[in-house]
Amino acid sequence: MTDALGGATSTHWLARLATRAKWANAEAITVPQATGIADVWAAVTRTCGVSDDQLVAELAKSYRLQPARWDTVEPQATKLVPERLARRHHVFPLREDYRTIYVATSDPNDMAAEQEIGFSSGRKPLFVVATPHAIATSIEAGYAGLLTANTLVQAAGADLENAVRVAEQAAPEAVKAEEAAAAPVVALANLILRDGVASRASDIHIEPGRQSGHVRFRVDGVMREYLQLAMPVFNRVVSRIKVMGGLDIADRMRPQDGRARILLPDGHAIDLRLSTVPTRESEKAVIRLLDSSSSRTLADAGLSADALARLRRLIAHRDGIVLLTGPTGSGKTTTLYGAIRELCDGQVNIMTIEDPVEYEVPGITQIQVETKRGVTFASALRAVLRQDPDIVFVGEIRDGETATTAAHAALTGHLVLSTLHTNDAIGVIARLADLGLDRATIATSLRGVVAQRLLRKLCDCAASVTGELTPEEARLSTLTGVRPVKRVRGCDKCAQTGYFGRLPVAEVFMVSTAIEPLIATDQPATVIAARAHAEGMRTLPDVAIDLVAQGLTTLDEAERVIGISERVAALARTKVLIADDDPVIRAIAARVLEDEGYEVEQVADGESALARASSATPPDVVILDINMPKLDGRHVLAKLRSAPATQRLPVLILTASEDESLEAELMDEGADDYLRKPLEPARFTARIRAVLRRTRMR
Repeated sequence: MTDALGGATSTHWLARLATRAKWANAEAITVPQATGIADVWAAVTRTCGVSDDQLVAELAKSYRLQPARWDTVEPQATKLVPERLARRHHVFPLREDYRTIYVATSDPNDMAAEQEIGFSSGRKPLFVVATPHAIATSIEAGYAGLLTANTLVQAAGADLENAVRVAEQAAPEAVKAEEAAAAPVVALANLILRDGVASRASDIHIEPGRQSGHVRFRVDGVMREYLQLAMPVFNRVVSRIKVMGGLDIADRMRPQDGRARILLPDGHAIDLRLSTVPTRESEKAVIRLLDSSSSRTLADAGLSADALARLRRLIAHRDGIVLLTGPTGSGKTTTLYGAIRELCDGQVNIMTIEDPVEYEVPGITQIQVETKRGVTFASALRAVLRQDPDIVFVGEIRDGETATTAAHAALTGHLVLSTLHTNDAIGVIARLADLGLDRATIATSLRGVVAQRLLRKLCDCAASVTGELTPEEARLSTLTGVRPVKRVRGCDKCAQTGYFGRLPVAEVFMVSTAIEPLIATDQPATVIAARAHAEGMRTLPDVAIDLVAQGLTTLDEAERVIGISERVAALARTKVLIADDDPVIRAIAARVLEDEGYEVEQVADGESALARASSATPPDVVILDINMPKLDGRHVLAKLRSAPATQRLPVLILTASEDESLEAELMDEGADDYLRKPLEPARFTARIRAVLRRTRMR
């Protein structure tokens, strides 16, 4: 039996590597095959008088691997490789790029490690070489957050029973003392809440498993492991949380929701929104942490100057609908509350309808949705309109009834603020239409839309990017045209994640007098988007790329949250090349296509058309006049169809000829379509779209 170095496995492979490298005293290394890699490594460096770096370099060369680059470590990679696996195989995950996970090892022969890492991470493992000491140190630091309950409570060394104090709660159910009121359970629950607040968590997840329960914090939008609990302890902690929220601890078969408020030792108040659901194993509890003392305005929200100015213009309207869109946890509610605080000047009547009411704002009327009592968004909105409001905040437009009522309110002199779930700002138009609003109503009632996401902000410990980019950085950099300035490193402040805090990314769509008729006449989203861009709207990728260029976040983070690679590709405008020697025809065709959102380039002869179509960045569609100087359209078509690179390039032929047989001839020669002059705009653009559809189906 032999290993990758071609030697018999009766002696340790690392000793044979030293012999092959012709290092001094290599033959004197005598270690059993089963010796641990750290001990063999030390024996080789000591006996042969070589440094760790020399051994890493030789090992990397022999196995055609790369040495580990510790300056590119991404702490989130540890989430993909369990600690037990890392310790068992003495490996450490350095970074991942959604396809590959780079893993530091001192033993490239460990095929079992490669298989287990691939199965665990869902990525293709790629080994890089590092010293055993570096790997061991990284394991201790990288997995330091995964502690047991006893370790945490003992390490806290504080009066945990008084670490937090319940300020408000419903009358608790009668419970067994050992179930929820025992001092250790209270101490542990308080510890979880205290550390959740200290970690800047937005949510605390208390999740059951078969053998044990887990506590995880959502920090800066990403789940982070915190604590592992034995199931008996886990169940008591969930019961304690339910008591705090005034929930029925005896009922473990139905979902329950509750609220509580805790006071920290410094007097800081935190509102808790509690939710429990039954699972196959036990109950899962989620605690949303809301800082009740926070009074952020729009100026504090962190929006770019351009987005802030455009949003303020939207909420300055006396009537109409202003919507915020984005997934859960994208900061929509925070931005809307900032807008409400800015509008609340004592001179207007502001009423809100929420499910649930997240923040109490002095000077406004807030209504809680209670579906069981018949208080829905739609019914509450109808009632609110009889209360003489100036501004109405509806937590979410979920159905056609609410959408219709909101539009009616907007058209009768009220400013309506609300949220909706779509991928981008322009998508709101189609969503409102799906909810039953006609296009004319949408056009006259909608004032604008803000699509928002939150990107994690790089911690102050971030490293400057020098030298080569990682494969994923290089891919995204090529796609977006921006080179990252900094990358994650990790420190105690950011819990080794490399990020601290979040930044809003906002796409602000304003319905102008030019856009309103486009909506009313049911123009395609691409046409509306093109007009909005021309009027200054910046897309989510645009804003995210700016933040990367400023060194505030990373391309990986923008890809994770926004999917910039997909969005940049989707936002790329279809390029059309028009080749015609008549400048009037070119101008008419260009204007029609540009109004439809296409990017148009013009040339006046066949040779220029052929050169442009055969370039490294060809157009998506070519329109050729059949009669042109230098090279006519038929010859250009023939050359395009004879070249492998342009065989499938869509080509339309323009002609003033009335010859009916010419169309069949041109189609036989490879034209995708045929149009007669003069051009009719609607038919012209319809044929362009049809050709593009057929091309995508090939």
